[in-house]
Parts: sequence; structure tokens; C-alpha cells
Amino acid sequence: MKYFFICGLWMAYCVLHSFLISTSFTKFISRLLKKYYAFYRLFYVLSALILLLLLIDYTSPYDNEIIVSYTFPWSIIRYVLMYGSLLLFFWAFFFNYDSLSFFGIRQILNSGKELTIDPAESIKKNGLLGVIRHPMYLALIIFLWSTIFTLMDLLITTLLTIYVIIGTILEEKKLILEFGDAYKKYQQEVPMLVPFIKPKAV
Repeated sequence: MKYFFICGLWMAYCVLHSFLISTSFTKFISRLLKKYYAFYRLFYVLSALILLLLLIDYTSPYDNEIIVSYTFPWSIIRYVLMYGSLLLFFWAFFFNYDSLSFFGIRQILNSGKELTIDPAESIKKNGLLGVIRHPMYLALIIFLWSTIFTLMDLLITTLLTIYVIIGTILEEKKLILEFGDAYKKYQQEVPMLVPFIKPKAV
């Protein structure tokens, strides 16, 4: 019963996380907050982080039924995947993405300014983004699956993997709305989550 309850909490977190950044809700918040909407991204990131930490802290006491133990050579493979995924995540975060925009800082700095954006030029295709469209999501999935020890780990990792994949697909639709044909062209050139495979025609 405890597993259903904990998984339910994680599912609720995932649903809330997606809803707060959905196009329909952000449009409503934009109309409501007007010029103060520039602060919404920062609020979203901080609230999501706080809720995530609280959820991890609440889940930890239930996480005690060991189902996986890593012996040589699996322990080495696990460490390679775990630290490799961390390197991939932070490399993409700091060198391929705009970290200030991720935290909402750039939105605050640009508040009130009229910016002209060329969709074709604003889509980055260099570095990791020339190999895979969502390197941070791939890194997250690899990290989660390399840190499984307990049954709770397995359940939550499975749930979060499904969420990441669904969330990536939904994000792709938002990016098409934002960047139009320029992003569709990018989809045809670079795979979404699995590198070095030929993307499907959009």
C-alpha cells in the first residue's frame, strides 16, 4: 500500500510540474501578472525544486527494501553511467543552454524590453545539441537508472522515465509553436533522445 501512496505523490508532483508550465496556464498567468510575469519562471523553478526536495525527503524513510546490489564489473559500469550522465547534464546545462533563462534571470533582466528574435538563428545546433535535441533529459534518465538499489527506486525511476519521455514530446510541440518550421527542420536533422539514429520525418 505504501508503494501506491508514494507513487501517487510522485505522479501528483509530475502533473503539477507540467501544468504550471503548460501553454494554457502560462498564458493565463501572463495576462494576470502582466509586467510581473517576468518573475514567473524564477518562481516556477524555485517552487518545483522545493517541492522535489520535500518529496525526496518524505520518500527516503520508505526506501529500504534492497533489490539490486552491484558487484564487479557492474559496479564499475554503474559508476561510469552515473558520473558520465552527470557530466553530460552539466555540460549541456552550462555550455549548450542559457542557464540564466532556465532560472528565469534573463527574463527578469529583459523585462520591458522589445526583443526581435529570428527563430532560425535562435535554435542552437552546436555541441551536444547537434547530436541530440534533449541531452539533459537523456542524462537524467541514465542517472536515474544507474542509481537503483531498492524497489522504491525502481518504481519511482520507471514513473519518472515515463514522465520525462511524455514531457519531452509535449515540450517538442511547444517548441514547434514557438519556432515554427525552423524547429521542424531541426527535428529532421537531430534525434530527440537517442543519439546517432536517423530522426523520423515530421
